[in-house]
Amino acid sequence: MILMNKIEKAIEFVQELAANFGAKSEDTLNAYVFRNNTKEDALNKGGAFFGLISSEEEASGPYHDFSLVIFPDKDDKPWLISLVVGSLGFKNDYELAAVPGVRRLYSSIVSQDGFCKTSFLDIETNLPGQFKSKIPDLNKTLNIYSKFISACEIIWDPESEAGRKVIAGFVAAYARLRNFPRNVDHRKAVNDAINDAKAISDISKAKVVDEEKEVLDLVNNRRFVILQGAPGTGKTRLAKNVARELGAETFFTQFHAETSYSDFIYGIKPDLAAGQLAYEAKTGIFYDSLKWAEDNPEKRVVLIVDEINRANLSNILGPIFYLFEYQLEEDAVTIDIGGDYKISKIPSNYYVIGTMNTADRSLAVVDFALRRRFAWYTLKPKLIKPDSGLKFFKKDFSAFDDIFTWYASSEELNLQPGQAYFIAKGEAEMKDRVKYELMPLIKEYLAEGLLTNARDEFSKYFYDRLGEVLFE
Repeated sequence: MILMNKIEKAIEFVQELAANFGAKSEDTLNAYVFRNNTKEDALNKGGAFFGLISSEEEASGPYHDFSLVIFPDKDDKPWLISLVVGSLGFKNDYELAAVPGVRRLYSSIVSQDGFCKTSFLDIETNLPGQFKSKIPDLNKTLNIYSKFISACEIIWDPESEAGRKVIAGFVAAYARLRNFPRNVDHRKAVNDAINDAKAISDISKAKVVDEEKEVLDLVNNRRFVILQGAPGTGKTRLAKNVARELGAETFFTQFHAETSYSDFIYGIKPDLAAGQLAYEAKTGIFYDSLKWAEDNPEKRVVLIVDEINRANLSNILGPIFYLFEYQLEEDAVTIDIGGDYKISKIPSNYYVIGTMNTADRSLAVVDFALRRRFAWYTLKPKLIKPDSGLKFFKKDFSAFDDIFTWYASSEELNLQPGQAYFIAKGEAEMKDRVKYELMPLIKEYLAEGLLTNARDEFSKYFYDRLGEVLFE
């Protein structure tokens, strides 16, 4: 009786949540069908559940498409809350399951105690045994439903505050999929519940990140690091900040398509002042910075190479490529990098930080040899507090972030404009940035066949923001 009271309370809570999220009211039909199979027999034999399924399905029997299901257990054991595909597979939700944002939504609220499939189109693969071992008392139930579960979270205590937030987060995510919200209050309730669930998930995943500290530690440990990310994510700024934190002598260069070994390391150039044909030695920034590091062993030296993959790296680095090998052996070969300047290893006080723009489609492919020799750190667009006198336009940033999160593939996420695009002195400057920078950028992406699923969303954003259509 005590168990049934707990289940009944949870059922009442789920239905209240659905109503608060806009699923039903006096003037609309239910936006879901509620199912309840929690009789004693089902609890004993396995397969007990209750939850919300598509409004187009029957009240009983096999069904299609996504549902929000809770699997309770007996004797105060943990429960499982899940996004489940009906055993009849997809009828109307196949395209929805293919939208990247659906998986990202659930991944954001699933903690380390949960599980999220890599593809929500997959209804053939069972839950991992490692996950199922956390809830052995639900094995009978999972033997029936395992392969149909797209995302799930263990509810250790459904009556605790944390347990109720997990339930609310999953119901809210399902409400967003089914477009339950019909007004501002509904949407706010959904967003608040998802954010509460994210907060619990983030604590579990320890997601609070200090990028500058992480990169500083990485540079200290590995010495050769590349910061990669979309334009505007602060790669160059972060590289300079890290060099400053190291107290280093900083050298800076930017690669381009025509950068060569003689530009970067050592070469010869015509002596125009000579009365006859003559050449003189020309040292590059790598040569100069390396020599400076050798001559000043007590001082750290950082070479920042901006847009490091804009040039042919094999041609630029030549034989010195070998010296960037991580944990280089002591009996390394000696290399003459030019002008009889010979080195067998890069000084321990010498560091290289490269930046790489992941959105530039014209860039050279980075080979595996470079990837092995450098550590890689990815910067993503994020909310920030700008310097004094500037304003961060959070609403515009969030609009782009929402569109990319929901529609962009994993590769297309590399194209998302970073936070620097959304910093301006005032509204007029920001509006110009939207019109003359962001709008042309999105047009170019779409013209290249990228982010095509988000075409209408971008069109609506630019029309609402500027009163202009994206395409004539």
